Formats: sequence, C-alpha cells, structure tokens
Amino acid sequence: MNGLLWVLQIALAFLCLGGGNFKIFKIDELQTTVNAMRELPHGLWAFMGAIECLTGLCLIVPGALNLLPRATPIAAAVLAAQSLLISALYLYYKDFAPLPYSLVMAGMAAFIAYGRFVLKPF
Repeated sequence: MNGLLWVLQIALAFLCLGGGNFKIFKIDELQTTVNAMRELPHGLWAFMGAIECLTGLCLIVPGALNLLPRATPIAAAVLAAQSLLISALYLYYKDFAPLPYSLVMAGMAAFIAYGRFVLKPF
C-alpha cells in the first residue's frame, strides 16, 4: 500500500505543479476556452494556483525528508476540497472539458488523504 500511495502522491504532485503554474502564469490562455476563468478574478485563480503548487510540494517533500510527515495527508485533504470547489465552479459555468481533470485530482487526493491518515501513515 505504501508503494501505491507514493506513486499516486508523485503523480498528483506533478499534476498539481503543472496545473498550479498554468493558473498562475497562463491564465490568459485558459480564459479563451474556460468560462469560469473569464468570470472570476485573476487574483482568485492565482491564489488557487499557489495553493495547488504548495499542496503538490507537500505531497512529496515532508514524507521524503521525514519532516512534518503529517503535512502530506493534510495537503491531500486540502487539495481534494479545492478540486471539488473548482469542479463545482466548472459545473456552474458549464465548462465540461476541464471537469474530468478536476474530479480525478479530487479522487486521487481524497484517496491519498485517507491512505496516509488511516491505512499507511508515515
């Protein structure tokens, strides 16, 4: 189980870092295709992107360095909540293309949080 959780943590961390950087630095490109990106302020998307990048780092660094390993499941839980919030925004603004990406991230993050809190803590 530990190996599966690590693989999921690494995969989700890369998704977070990529998605977060896109929300921070390439918001103009996203606005052309995603209604929610046009409707909400740039600052809100940049803030959500920063949280995504931070949680992505917290999925790997604390467990790998054995520094505050409880930060990993907390970061996963925060990411699951944020991904569900973003999914709700996509539904509200009828943006169905990015919805699967957001829901998959929420599911992976929820499983990692459960796995690190209950099944195989550090």
